[in-house]
Amino acid sequence: MTGRRRAATGGVDLGVTAAGIRFPNPVLVASGTFGYGLDYTGIFDPGRLGGIIVKGTTLAPRAGNPAPRLCETPAGLLNAVGLENPGVEAVIAHHLPALAPLGLPVLVNIAGENEAEYEKLAERLTGQPGVRALEVNLSCPNVRKGGMAFGTDPAAVERLTRRLRKRTNLPLFVKLSPNVTDVVEIARAAEAGGADGLSLVNTLLGMAIEVETGRPALGNVTGGLSGPAIRPVAVRMVYQVAQAVKVPILGSGGISTSSDALEFLMAGASLVAVGTALFADPLSPLKIIAGLEEFCRDRGIRRVDRLTGVALPGRGGVAEACRG
Repeated sequence: MTGRRRAATGGVDLGVTAAGIRFPNPVLVASGTFGYGLDYTGIFDPGRLGGIIVKGTTLAPRAGNPAPRLCETPAGLLNAVGLENPGVEAVIAHHLPALAPLGLPVLVNIAGENEAEYEKLAERLTGQPGVRALEVNLSCPNVRKGGMAFGTDPAAVERLTRRLRKRTNLPLFVKLSPNVTDVVEIARAAEAGGADGLSLVNTLLGMAIEVETGRPALGNVTGGLSGPAIRPVAVRMVYQVAQAVKVPILGSGGISTSSDALEFLMAGASLVAVGTALFADPLSPLKIIAGLEEFCRDRGIRRVDRLTGVALPGRGGVAEACRG
């Protein structure tokens, strides 16, 4: 059975509504880690996921950064892929139609070198079958134009979000960078510009050096750090932002287990995205879904969305969710 699976399992409703979209469960796969949604079909049925975030998409094809592009670190991974992708026209012609049979919400991550490119991407993807939302990438640290260059300036974030809001009726999840002094200020700017949701966080800017050669380990010199090492930073940022905005949050950053996902939900996220964990254990999203269901069932929590934000000030923790 592919797609449209029952949200309720074992008496627990795993369904979540965020930005007007009904997700069968809160566990998505992060952009850049799941290709175009079908790369893992030989391992598990992608229709069991809560949704798919398509790999970063640009107007024209991109070759990405020079190799080497990956470097393992303690409890993490540095990547400098550089948004390699075939361009939006190829995504529309080949990849989106292949995703349609899954019946899942599909979010397309978009990245431009300037505001006009973001606008053209939003217009081109509006109305495409199966595309339920756009994840606006204002946080990629591995490109020289666009990406994080926008996402560190509150005025630029608000202006670009406002411009995109006029170009599409698709929900906008603005993806924020952790490489900022005050993530709350950036989050408020995105919300003020018309964002329907926030996606946080992207990778932390990092670097590794090969000590035998004395040269940078990555061809791009620096890269984005992901994996368990960044999870405490990401949870903290979700917790802070959840207290400052009203729009839903899609949390990511080092989620490998259901316990990790629960931290994000309790900190204020409505949804979570699994990324780097897929490379170590391709079945990790399914294990996380099962773990969330088990956690709720064992405590008599009827709906997983009751856990969102229970760790915030003034909330009653897990006991509050059990009463719902």
